[in-house]
Amino acid sequence: MHFFLRITTKLMRMPKTTIGMVILGFVLFSATVAYLLEPGTFETWFNAAYWVLTTMATVGYGDYFAKTVAGKVFTIFLYIFGIGLLSLVIGRTIDSMGSIQRQRGAGTLSYRGSHHIILINWNKKVQAAVEEIMSYTPAAQIVIIDESSRHPLEHLHQVHFISGDPSSDEILAKANLSEARAAIIFADSRIEEASLIDGKSLLVASSIERIAPHVHTTVEITQEKNIQNFRHVQINEFVLSHDAISRLAVRSALQEGNPEVIRQLLSRQHGADIYEVPGNTKWKTYRDAFMDLLSQGATLLADRNDLAINRKLDEPIPPEARLYIVADEATFRRISGV
Repeated sequence: MHFFLRITTKLMRMPKTTIGMVILGFVLFSATVAYLLEPGTFETWFNAAYWVLTTMATVGYGDYFAKTVAGKVFTIFLYIFGIGLLSLVIGRTIDSMGSIQRQRGAGTLSYRGSHHIILINWNKKVQAAVEEIMSYTPAAQIVIIDESSRHPLEHLHQVHFISGDPSSDEILAKANLSEARAAIIFADSRIEEASLIDGKSLLVASSIERIAPHVHTTVEITQEKNIQNFRHVQINEFVLSHDAISRLAVRSALQEGNPEVIRQLLSRQHGADIYEVPGNTKWKTYRDAFMDLLSQGATLLADRNDLAINRKLDEPIPPEARLYIVADEATFRRISGV
C-alpha cells in the first residue's frame, strides 16, 4: 500500500502530458499482456485493448473476461492499478477545468480569438453596451479590460475578462488587441476629477494606436474641450459623456415623445433602427434609392454623415456613397438579402 501511495504521489506531480503518456503506455502494455495470456479468449489484440479499457472504466460489459488463473490475477492487477490511474486522470481533468474557470473569473487568461470587441473600464454603461452588442450581433465575442480583480459578467460565456492596466502593452496583448474588430474606451467613473479621467483615456488610446492603429477606436470623454488633447492620436469617434443625456432631458421637457424616437434609433433592442444598405445598380440618383426603399418599407436617411439628401434627390449617387436607412430588422434583412 505504501508503494502504491508513493507511485500515486509521484504521478500527481507529473505534467498532464506525461500522465497522458503513462496512461497510454499502461493501456498498450496491459492489452499486450492480456492477449499473450489468453489469445483464445480475446482472439485479437484489439479485443484485448477493448477489454482493458472497459475494465479500467469499471464498465464491465461481460462480453470478454479472463478464464485462466493467470488472466484473473492480471485482472486483479488492472483493478488495483488501472482503475486508480484512470481516477487520477479524471481528477486532474476536473482540477484543470476548475483552475481554468478560476483564472477566467480572475481575468488572468489571455484571449486568443479574433474580430472581437474590446470594452475598456467597467461600469454600468459598459454593461448596457454589452447588452446592445449582443442584441446587435448575438454571436459577437466581447473582451472587457478593467483594473478590478473579478469578472463582472462571468455568467456570460461570450464575454471575456482581462484584469489589469488597460494602457499596458502586456494587458492589451492578452486581449489580443491586434486581432480585434473595435475598441471602446469608457470614462473611468472611479476617478473624481474630469481632466484626469480624460487623461487616462488618452493614455489608453495612445497605447492602442501604437500597438494596433488599424483597430476602430471610440473614446468617451467627459469634457469636450479635452478633445484637442487627442489631436495626435488616431481616434475614429468621440462620445461626450453627459452631453447626450442633457440634450435628451431638454427635449423631453420641450418636445414630448422626442427622446423615445431617439432611444429607438440608438438601441437595437427597441423599435426601428438605423442600418447601412448595400448599393443597387438600379439606383442612379438619391430619388431612385429613396423611392425604391420606401416601396419596401424603409426610409432613406443619410449618405455617410449627410442628413440633407432629401434636398438633393435628383443628384447622382457617388461611387463612395454609404447609404443608411431607418427600418425594422425584418425589412433590413429583406432589402439586404441577409
